[in-house]
Amino acid sequence: MIALREMLALLVPLGLFAQSNDTPAPNPPENWNLYYQATSIGQHHGTFNSPYEGPLSLQDSPESDVSITTTLFFGLRLGPGTQFYFDPEIAGGRGFSNVDGLANPSNGELPRVASAAPKPYIARLYVSHDFGFGDAVEHVEGDENQLAGDRPMVRYTITAGRFSDSDFFDGNNYSHDPRTQFMAWGLMYNGAWDYPADTRGYTWGIVNEFHTRNWSFRYGVAAEPRVANGGRFDRRLFVDQGQTFEEERRYSLNKHPGAIRWLQYLNRTRSGSYAEAVHLAEQTGTTPDVQAIRRPGTLKYGTGISFDQELSRDVGIFSRLGWNDGKTEDFAFTAIDRLAEAGVSMKGTRWRRKDDVVATAFAAAGTSGVHAVYLAMGGLDFLLGDGKLNYAPEYLWESYYTAHVVRGFDATFDVQHYNNPAYNHDRGPVWVESVRLHIEFGIKPLAAK
Repeated sequence: MIALREMLALLVPLGLFAQSNDTPAPNPPENWNLYYQATSIGQHHGTFNSPYEGPLSLQDSPESDVSITTTLFFGLRLGPGTQFYFDPEIAGGRGFSNVDGLANPSNGELPRVASAAPKPYIARLYVSHDFGFGDAVEHVEGDENQLAGDRPMVRYTITAGRFSDSDFFDGNNYSHDPRTQFMAWGLMYNGAWDYPADTRGYTWGIVNEFHTRNWSFRYGVAAEPRVANGGRFDRRLFVDQGQTFEEERRYSLNKHPGAIRWLQYLNRTRSGSYAEAVHLAEQTGTTPDVQAIRRPGTLKYGTGISFDQELSRDVGIFSRLGWNDGKTEDFAFTAIDRLAEAGVSMKGTRWRRKDDVVATAFAAAGTSGVHAVYLAMGGLDFLLGDGKLNYAPEYLWESYYTAHVVRGFDATFDVQHYNNPAYNHDRGPVWVESVRLHIEFGIKPLAAK
């Protein structure tokens, strides 16, 4: 059973002395703001069919785990068009089977770290500057890592420092935040995008964006870890780095906003090739090991599409498609080479709970042929490895209901159903039940007069 009292004990005291972010935003501009969030997720899965398992399999006996993150979001206006953001964070907890055994892991709040003890670290530390063109402006509301005020409608923005690439790329209104929306990794982001990150999901880099009324064009370059799922970054930046490109088109359909985004990426890392690992294993009669043939500058590339559309004030739909070359070692995010997903989200206005949300989504994740052969021969990915494989796509259906309990505090009840965990038709299906508690508060300056 999920220990609700323990989760509440972790969350509630942390927010007693802050103001709720449900308070209407002050008039622009904000010279600073401060937000706080705390999220705890308790999860449980029971027994499931498992005729065999390997070193990186999902454990077939019942597991119950709890995670927690707490974050401060501090924003400061340094001058006209220049903003500074600093986010210290604490994260702790342990995922199912050390976050192994699922291509589309169930808890997006859990990094792939060895220790369950909560530890502090810097999540974000960056500076952003707008170069405006023309007199037209657009108003932005104050939020986490966003100062309220007017920004040039047509602008070039450069951002440099520590951040997550997902802060700027692969956005989606209905599935982009595991603290408030879908929790599975391949639903919160495009699972086929092996985005540059350390074990906690952050990197150091530069993002460039050209923004107009209906279009945005983004390009970022960021540091890659030294090894797959590593906590230290590779300093050979002219050899190993991740480059991401994205084009976004915003539009209105019957006065309801929508957007489509096309993402491309080129990663160079000290990684290996599944085909070379399989070929070497066949020659030597051993189990393939992609780590044994790693070379600096190995290229991995892929692309993805993200779409969201409001159908009414209370209902929206979304979808994603993702693809990567499938021949290069999974390195920083998760083990998905092909992805197709779609979902719907609805607010609770119809049942007089306007701040509640109910949502459901389906995701189909797949892998390339050579990647499947590698796993079938007993090879280990950084989070997959059953020892052998009867390949089938991994299917996930996730649904949740978020109840707005009191100002600044939400509770979510979530269920996930996995078929063919880790692409293995011999194992599963698996049911995962979750409870998520989320507190969010903001402190803002008085409105400028």
